[in-house]
Amino acid sequence: MKKKDTSNAPAVISVDHVSKRFLLPHERKQSVKSIFTSIFREKNTDIDVQKALQDISFEVKKGEFFGIVGRNGSGKSTLLKILAGIYQPTGGSIERTGKLIPFIELGVGFNPELTGRENVYLNGSMLGFSQKQIDGMYKDIVEFAELERFMDQKLKNYSSGMQVRLAFSMATRAKADILLVDEVLAVGDADFQRKCYDYFRKLKKTDTTIVFVTHDMNAVKTFCDRAILIEKGLITSQGSANEVAEEYLQLFNGDTKKTVKTVEYKKDGKGRWGTGDVKMDDVSIETNNKEITVTIDLKSHDKDIEEFVVGYNFKTGDGDILMGGNNLNAASGSQKLSMNKHSTKKLTFTTPNFLGTGEYILEATVRDASNLIFDRWEDIASVKITKAESYYPTIAYADLEVIDGKPA
Repeated sequence: MKKKDTSNAPAVISVDHVSKRFLLPHERKQSVKSIFTSIFREKNTDIDVQKALQDISFEVKKGEFFGIVGRNGSGKSTLLKILAGIYQPTGGSIERTGKLIPFIELGVGFNPELTGRENVYLNGSMLGFSQKQIDGMYKDIVEFAELERFMDQKLKNYSSGMQVRLAFSMATRAKADILLVDEVLAVGDADFQRKCYDYFRKLKKTDTTIVFVTHDMNAVKTFCDRAILIEKGLITSQGSANEVAEEYLQLFNGDTKKTVKTVEYKKDGKGRWGTGDVKMDDVSIETNNKEITVTIDLKSHDKDIEEFVVGYNFKTGDGDILMGGNNLNAASGSQKLSMNKHSTKKLTFTTPNFLGTGEYILEATVRDASNLIFDRWEDIASVKITKAESYYPTIAYADLEVIDGKPA
């Protein structure tokens, strides 16, 4: 997706040396006496201080899609709550310009004892809409959520996915200058996620500013103009979305690159790294007007691998991801992968050719269930596509064939 040039746009969020500390008491005071006597202690050794954020500074420009990424516990959600005004910073300051709406916890304010219809009107009033305005948008809200048959049922009888769909549909009706989004794309089924992506594509064409917290680096590369990486409460990287996403992926290798030999380069591949516990021994691509087939030959090293994931993407020269897949979202169903030591495996992904005429770059990743990178190959090969029609896909699922080989 084309990135916006917002370098000359005014800043709508300015974060200046923001810090946030939490006090973590370990002693429970259950009486008035214990509370009173604790005041006179010279030092309370039963309280720890958690430094969630330390000296954070950055700006978000008007109309920018800005990513915040980091591992669990890094402080990114705390930062989002400070931006939303839910938390107050311990130090530093934040300036915001324009109406801000947080998509932090979808469905906050819903009443499980009320019907879906009643919750639409309740939540709509909380968002500032009149009953007449909600009447006018009610049909669109229900159609977007795909809940026409269930609106007169109590919310407590909805599945979690149904509740999220209704909450997201309501949230999209709110008009705002700035949206704060925390992992909203990680919930719901594939169709719902597709609607989320389509909604954000539409927003990118407007002057709406979006601050996006996520673990999905494909989404960061696709949507974000710039991003920051937070690690242990500090900004460790700040720049283009592609650069920050790659920095994030390398976090999951920790210190393994110091002790484990990384995989060697093959063909014309650039930007390749990983532990080498499972590596891509060969990659081939076949294309025609109807299908694209990506075949990946894998070879394991000197230990059994119980569970791992193999994924690939086609991207433009600018790094925008257009389509891809992995063994967990195969069209025929999720397929778990494992390998014995010194063995081989062949994966064949076949997906409809939605790519238009142009030149594209193939990248692929082999990782374990905890995101430790076994083999990350950023530029495997360049592929030229020539066809009469072009189509920009929202999402494409590939069929996957897995063939176990003889011991390597």
